[in-house]
Amino acid sequence: MRHRVFNEDGEKELVFVMGWGNRWTHENVSWLIGTLTEAGYRVHAFELPTNVEDFKADWLEPVAEYVRDLEEYQLLGHSAGALVAQALDGADNHVYLSPWWGYGSRFPSEQVLEAVSKVPTSFPCLPVGEMDEAVLGTKATDHQLATMPRWVSPAFIRETRHAQQDLLAIDHDAVVFASLRDPLIDFAAIGNRVPAEHVVLYNGGHELFSSISRDRYVDLLLEALEEGADVVEEQARVPTIAES
Repeated sequence: MRHRVFNEDGEKELVFVMGWGNRWTHENVSWLIGTLTEAGYRVHAFELPTNVEDFKADWLEPVAEYVRDLEEYQLLGHSAGALVAQALDGADNHVYLSPWWGYGSRFPSEQVLEAVSKVPTSFPCLPVGEMDEAVLGTKATDHQLATMPRWVSPAFIRETRHAQQDLLAIDHDAVVFASLRDPLIDFAAIGNRVPAEHVVLYNGGHELFSSISRDRYVDLLLEALEEGADVVEEQARVPTIAES
C-alpha cells in the first residue's frame, strides 16, 4: 500500500483513505487534498491496492498500524476507503464520502457475486465495466478515466463482501456524503448504520470531489471534519424558504 504525507507543516492530523483506483496524480483527488492542506491539515493519504487477496492484511492492517502512532486525528474515507476507515480506532471525527459498505445497482446480483467469489483465484479476470463521467462525476478527467483499473479478481469480490458483511458499528457522530445517483454503493447499508440527519445528499456521481456541485459542499465537509455531525444537524434544522 502506498502512503504519502501532504503538508508536513500542518497543525492538525488528517488520515485520508482513498477509494479503489484513486491516485494522488488524479486532478480531482489532488484538488481535495489541496483543499484539506489549505485548511491546515497534515494529510496522511493512502492509496489502496487495486487487487486484494486478504482484506485485513492487504488493506486494513497497514493503515491501522500507522494510525496507532497518531495521538489525535480526523478521519476521511472515500468509497472502498470508507470500508477500511470504519474499522480504524482513535479518530476524533469520521467523515465518509460515498462509503462502499455494500455493492450497488451497477453490480451483478448477490447470487452471482456469491458464486463468483467462490472461484479459487486472485487473478484479476473479471471486468468492472466502464467508469465514466456519469458514474464518477462530470469533472472526472481523461487522465483519471484512462488510469482507472479495469479488472478485479474473485478473491477481491470475496474479501470485500466479507468485509461489508462484518462492518463494525459506525461511530455515532459520523457524517456521510452521498449522491442518490450513485450506482456503485448500497444505500441500505448506509441507512441501516447512519441516522438520516447525518447524511448529506449532493447532486452528482460517486465522487464528491469529481462532481460539479463540489464547491457547494466543501465548507460543510471541512466543518464536519472539524466538529462532527453537529454542524450537519444544525444545517438540517435551518428552515427552507418554503418552510419559513
